[in-house]
Amino acid sequence: MVVQSLSRAPVAVIDIGSNSVRLVAYDRLSRSPVPMFNEKSLCGLGRDVAVTGLLPPDGLIQAIEAIKRYKVLCDLMKVERLFVLATAAARRATNGPAFLQDVEAILGEKVSMLPGIEEARLAALGVVAGLHRPSGLVGDLGGGSLELIDLHDGVLGEGVSLELGGLALRDASGRDLKKAAAIVTRAFKQYPRMSMARGGDLFAIGGTWRAIARLHMAHTKYPLNVLHEYAVPAASILEFCRLLKKVDVETLPAIQEIAKERRPLLVYGALVLEMLIERAGIERFVISTSGVREGVLYSQLPPTMRALDPLVVGARSLSDLHARDPAHADELIAWTDGFAASLPQGESEEQRRLRHAACLVSEVAWRANPDYRAEEASRVVAYAALTSINHEERAFLASVQYARYEGLSENTVPPLRALLTPARIEEAKALGCLIRVAYNISAGQHGVLQHTPIRMGSAGLTLSLPQRFANLSNERLAGRLRQTAKMLGCGYSVEVEQ
Repeated sequence: MVVQSLSRAPVAVIDIGSNSVRLVAYDRLSRSPVPMFNEKSLCGLGRDVAVTGLLPPDGLIQAIEAIKRYKVLCDLMKVERLFVLATAAARRATNGPAFLQDVEAILGEKVSMLPGIEEARLAALGVVAGLHRPSGLVGDLGGGSLELIDLHDGVLGEGVSLELGGLALRDASGRDLKKAAAIVTRAFKQYPRMSMARGGDLFAIGGTWRAIARLHMAHTKYPLNVLHEYAVPAASILEFCRLLKKVDVETLPAIQEIAKERRPLLVYGALVLEMLIERAGIERFVISTSGVREGVLYSQLPPTMRALDPLVVGARSLSDLHARDPAHADELIAWTDGFAASLPQGESEEQRRLRHAACLVSEVAWRANPDYRAEEASRVVAYAALTSINHEERAFLASVQYARYEGLSENTVPPLRALLTPARIEEAKALGCLIRVAYNISAGQHGVLQHTPIRMGSAGLTLSLPQRFANLSNERLAGRLRQTAKMLGCGYSVEVEQ
């Protein structure tokens, strides 16, 4: 088995950006690291750099205070490895090097000053790390710069760094949107590869674009408040960006969720996003909360770990944490593999990875009150800190877990049901009912399922039991088989070997 983690303790990244100085600590260095602590200080280091060439004195004081705090926090969390990054503001300011020397003295760690092209590369690696086989244009909008890089099936193209960050654009334009638009137009001519994204996705990174997405969620009454892989047609975001430039943002729903220091930059972020979508011919806008920081961690992994599916790795971590017998999960995967292989229509790669994830998270609620296990399981899975899973897939896994505990009776509606088509709801119920059969046979313990295969044949669904497990067959098992067969539109039988 491939090693699942390169660290035994938390790792952390301190990102010294143009707008914020942020600390993110992760549970471990793995293919699916989970943020365990996340804090930012909106220092505005990039404020006025385009005009004065200097990091502002008040911003420097606030940044140093934040760095000192982060040092204590990292020590408390026993961080094993600390990565310290500096981007556009420190890169461009004449007093940037002296500031970074102070940071290094406080942390006892070398600061990596990222060139713009390297920032673009790491942003793209972050998207690769956090989404499933992404292809499109990666855009990372910070306070000082915008990094763009094309990405196709995990292969990175040539990137560019443009001085179009919210703070930089506001200062360079003298807070005039028409002048800002002219600056954006000139800058975009530096990246002819933008046309390669026509008809594809824009993977958007950065606090201002995340804030726009958050407001768009509230504006459209979207049912899931998870930013990662929030995906909408580009036309919808274009319309919303134009709205942002016309209205008082303080009147927008959910504006209180956006930091006051960031609100003045929303209009500049909207302007850049609008012009980027139009110029590149983007069809779909996708938020990635996985960016440069996650790209740094991903870059540390060997190829064998990079090749792992982060959804499955994350689901396995949940299994190890919650399951009565973690070894049962792999037997459940193999048991359902055999069933899937017997289906006449086969199974897609997407269906397979979701089925494996469903098996791994099928024990998240066994400690809950029996009357609420279905609700608890579906809720935990819907809102878990999993990556490489889109919102529809979250809804699917939530519905699978509901049926795993509740069968076909639904006393409440599983979370996010509105994101699924009727066909996907039926598919989720069928898989949940199948997993429900497995637990009735195995009681969640390993050593049973490999001897009790279930297959689809011309006569319908057949469960085979060896003689030593013959007494497992009863009316309760029959009831669960009956529900599964109902969802599959066939009959069922139990065969006991003689």
